[in-house]
Amino acid sequence: MRLWAISDLHVGFEVNRAAVEAMTDHGDDWLILAGDTGDTLAQLTLVLDVVTRRFAKVIWTPGNHDLWTPRQWPESRRGETHYARLVEACRERGVVTPEDSFVVWPETGHAIAPCFTLYDYSFGPPGLSADEAVAWAAETKVQCADELLLAPSPHASRGAWCAARVALTEARLDALDDETRLILVNHFPLRPDLAVLPRIPRFTIWCGTTRTSDWHKRYRADVVVSGHLHMRSTRWRAGVRFEEVSLGYPAQWQQTKTVDDYLRPILPAPPPVAGWGEDTTVIRHW
Repeated sequence: MRLWAISDLHVGFEVNRAAVEAMTDHGDDWLILAGDTGDTLAQLTLVLDVVTRRFAKVIWTPGNHDLWTPRQWPESRRGETHYARLVEACRERGVVTPEDSFVVWPETGHAIAPCFTLYDYSFGPPGLSADEAVAWAAETKVQCADELLLAPSPHASRGAWCAARVALTEARLDALDDETRLILVNHFPLRPDLAVLPRIPRFTIWCGTTRTSDWHKRYRADVVVSGHLHMRSTRWRAGVRFEEVSLGYPAQWQQTKTVDDYLRPILPAPPPVAGWGEDTTVIRHW
């Protein structure tokens, strides 16, 4: 029995969709889906209908693409209302969401905590407003479609929605027993030092919030799972393993392989490698 993770399946691309549909049966294993299955509710349900047949249990958290809605839709169908539809689609299929009780991995007793925190532009230069941060990114011709497609309704802004989600999640995590060890799951990286994008460095403003930077220590995490960056890696911070588990767009994975080849083992932990430790090692998975 194993716990696997993957994110950023982006099944709006035909080659990615076909690869997901070709996944093999994993029996009693569990799967973490760390966001960005696609761009629509229909694409999410396609993925869920596949993986719930291939794994004994599935844990999901949304990515920014999952939250996209057409600009012409009324605000009453966007933002939190759309997120609620995604959650309902998951629940109809027995998939665990950030709105459900945490599940316990039976082999070790770890609580698996899917989180949904969004971002608030604080991964950019300190002190910038959201508008100033977007303008700062635009100086290098970097933009994000979220500015048009990820509505925060009924919140005043994405930053306000992020603040509400962080507060809600912290309350749930604070309520856990002090002895509980966690597997934290979030689409966005929890720390700004993990959101390093050499080709588009200023895209980091759409990558997370500094409010979560200490969660791995504060909430007794042994592993933190995320996606979003499309830069697969294993990193260590303060003795905690951080796994970025993206598949990515078609050009970002080897199509001579299968989606099964890109599943990241979370538990049992992979065998130790010389040099794994506090803060130094980065292992990239191509």
